[in-house]
Amino acid sequence: MTAAATTPSHAWIGSLQAELDALEAALLRGDAPGVERASAAMQTVLQQAPRSAAFSDPESALRRDTQTAAQRFAQLRQAVLRASAQSERAVASLLPQQAMQRQPTYGRIAKPSSLGGAGRGFLSA
Repeated sequence: MTAAATTPSHAWIGSLQAELDALEAALLRGDAPGVERASAAMQTVLQQAPRSAAFSDPESALRRDTQTAAQRFAQLRQAVLRASAQSERAVASLLPQQAMQRQPTYGRIAKPSSLGGAGRGFLSA
């Protein structure tokens, strides 16, 4: 990679990447409190997103970098969900009476959708 490809297009992207790095490191260590802290820090950075017209320009570096960070965040989110499901399965095997009181992470929601027929058709398309 070139230096231009690794240099963030905006200071906010640099902060976002740093928080993604912290979240990834906490996940790799299996540090649940660290993941929680990194997630809270990530939320703070996301709330400070710049108000910029560059987000609407499909060719802008800020938009490209934000999309790349969003893909990375989605991957890390999936890793968090997998770790949570593993923890739930471990608790279920060790404490089966408690597991019966909780709905699993990947379980279906029992209540009917408020979207109606049209919403369900759209979501399944």
